[in-house]
Amino acid sequence: MLRASFTLDPAFSIGQLDRRLFGSFVEHLGRCVYSGIYEPGHPRADARGFRTDVLELTRELGVTTVRYPGGNFVSGYRWEDGVGPRRPTRLDPAWRSIETNAFGLGEFAAWAREAGVEPMMAVNLGTRGVQEACDLLEYANHPGGTALSDLRIEHGDAEPYGIRMWCLGNEMDGPWQTGHKSAAEYGSLAQQTAHAMRMIDPNLELVLCGSSNHEMPTFAAWESTVLEAAYDEVDYISLHAYYREEDGDPATFLAAGSAMEDFIQDVVATCDHVRAKRKARKRIMLSFDEWNVWYAGPGNDTWEQAPRILENVYNLTDAVAVGSMLIGLLRQSDRVRAASLAQLVNVIAPIFTEPGGPAWRQTIFHPFAQAARYGRGEVLRVEPVSPVSETKGYGEAALLHATAVRDDERTTVFAVNRSLTEPMELRIDVRGIEATRVVGHEVLADADRFATNTREHPDRVRPYAVTGAAIDGGRLTAVLPPLSWNVLHLS
Repeated sequence: MLRASFTLDPAFSIGQLDRRLFGSFVEHLGRCVYSGIYEPGHPRADARGFRTDVLELTRELGVTTVRYPGGNFVSGYRWEDGVGPRRPTRLDPAWRSIETNAFGLGEFAAWAREAGVEPMMAVNLGTRGVQEACDLLEYANHPGGTALSDLRIEHGDAEPYGIRMWCLGNEMDGPWQTGHKSAAEYGSLAQQTAHAMRMIDPNLELVLCGSSNHEMPTFAAWESTVLEAAYDEVDYISLHAYYREEDGDPATFLAAGSAMEDFIQDVVATCDHVRAKRKARKRIMLSFDEWNVWYAGPGNDTWEQAPRILENVYNLTDAVAVGSMLIGLLRQSDRVRAASLAQLVNVIAPIFTEPGGPAWRQTIFHPFAQAARYGRGEVLRVEPVSPVSETKGYGEAALLHATAVRDDERTTVFAVNRSLTEPMELRIDVRGIEATRVVGHEVLADADRFATNTREHPDRVRPYAVTGAAIDGGRLTAVLPPLSWNVLHLS
């Protein structure tokens, strides 16, 4: 049996956890919107066409924010198409789809209220610019008495949407992006847009586009250039990362959470380098507003409406990897203040639906829901002593990945055993937090690492309670099954 250990002590604190870490993402892509969150005529649809079964699962998932409407889609989007009674049908070049605009800003704002989530809005800086972003802000947030705010009222929404967090475009470094720009071009446009939006509302929280991923050839140079241009106007810079098992190499895949931490630290270093150069007081925070497991799938070449694309089916191994990524975000939460699991429904998503049929939880639903449910209060710094494995992609990686959170009611430990074959005895020194007993140990594991949840078997993979974890003499001992996500509750 493997053995690992660490110490919990309130003196070693990362800081208070920002609940925006448990955000998600709704893009006009595939069936995320249409037959995902929105399906008029479905047996479970409400009067506005929102699928109430999806709303229930969204609340159970514990999502706190939802980023909208993209993603690549936003770089060619006319927001005016999705408001009011006349909704033109358009081509969406980002995903080679037909967009009816039946679901738009007003519907999203209403859906967000129903779901109990904070909206996070992206503006189009691909084919549009400063004026269109200001127009959207006026329509969405101004109380009334102007042309665009009165237009919102005329469209049936008397109250402003009150959107606080805004993304200044999406992945503008990517050659695939509609309106792709150089770092200098984007930095200038983002600075101008942010400045103008703050003239309307100085209290907005603005997210600058970072690199599309860590492997971009311009990574770090992009961040440095755009931050030099817009540092004073923005609050966050974005990070995007997707991981998958490749070439029969689960060890590298399961180390993705640690790779995510390295990525975060690289971006923090770049942000703080620019801060030092500018002699600025404020620190730029991070918005990891796209992350997940993503297996490449067929694209869409037929200009369909809501095509079935990127509908990945996740297995137990994917769920454990997602759990490790959540641990990575928590461990870096002093600088990562917002994050968005991409996406929410059907498209690389924790929730899956069928048109006219049921909705169910994919395997990755469960670690996210548990992290969101119990991830409250203060994050404690955890430094495990763990056996390691050699990975092809990242070199040595610890087989234990863990973190802990603490509030007035409990301390919760999140831990992943990355070993495919060996259980792990975990010992935790809990004298510093004065824990006296283990009140629960929940595990996500399965004898078949490729087990999935399907329409026919929606609960094939789900958390279950185990016994045996105990505290004796100020030290906790628990056994983590091979390839498992674990949640330990201490009183």
